[in-house]
Amino acid sequence: MGALTDNLRRFLDGQPVGVLATRSAEGNPRQSLVYFAREDDRLVVSTLANRLKAQDVRRSGSASLCVMGHEPPYPSATFSGQAEILTEDIGPLTARVMQRMTRAPEPPEAMSDEALRKVGRVILAITVERVTAASYIDAATSRS
Repeated sequence: MGALTDNLRRFLDGQPVGVLATRSAEGNPRQSLVYFAREDDRLVVSTLANRLKAQDVRRSGSASLCVMGHEPPYPSATFSGQAEILTEDIGPLTARVMQRMTRAPEPPEAMSDEALRKVGRVILAITVERVTAASYIDAATSRS
């Protein structure tokens, strides 16, 4: 069984943004507010290939995402694991992230890999291996 419980999955599915943490080449922490989507036990972020977060993941192979609910009791958790930059078959994943950004009932039509490559988009994918600092998740998901 993976690191994600059903309650954690429900929590993630209800929150569209999180703080992505990577490490710079010098070893300094770097954080960025991002929209994300969940695909099974992976968290995916659409970003530009030349962004520092993408460069950090290519170099280090790891990342974490801290996600917080925005209503009391302010549930939160940090999801960490191996990370990679995807460039193939990313149209549907990009569309899912866009759906969460716009809060549309359905994802938009997926773009082709070629079209996404032309505009410099990639998917940063984190395979969740660890969940830390989980607070108030059960309380938050019991109301869903």
